Amino acid sequence: MFSKGSRHEPAAAAEPAPAPAPAPAASEARPGGVPSIISPDLTIVGDLRSEGDLQVDGTVEGDITSRTLTIGEGATVNGALRAETVRIYGRVTGQIDAKNVALASTAQVDGDISHESLSMEAGASIEGRLARRTASAARPAAPASSGLTGSSAGASGAAASGAKLS
Repeated sequence: MFSKGSRHEPAAAAEPAPAPAPAPAASEARPGGVPSIISPDLTIVGDLRSEGDLQVDGTVEGDITSRTLTIGEGATVNGALRAETVRIYGRVTGQIDAKNVALASTAQVDGDISHESLSMEAGASIEGRLARRTASAARPAAPASSGLTGSSAGASGAAASGAKLS
């Protein structure tokens, strides 16, 4: 419009746009992505497995396995939970096996919890056993030449003195 050149010059040939990159496969999901959500009006009967993050606000009748799992305040889960991190605001009936477990004041758990780290707000309810795992507990047992047998829980003094545990 404001150029000094002729109005009838042919337009330069446009270069083709590069092809868009393919979307990553579900198994290549990036950490911190958007979680899959089970909405409050949804009931699922069956087991759920996710490689990423999962948020349950509805009802699940089955076991759930996920990297990060959040049970919302109005949610109900009847089944085992297995994840690296579990945050519970609602009701869970079943075993929980996670590295990190956080129970909000509105959490109601009826089942055993196996964890490395547990945080619990005042008001949370648990009916079950708490079992703290240590990173060393996941390793294979010590060689038989150590002279110790049995459980090592609470036996640091006995182990140091070479006593036999039963």
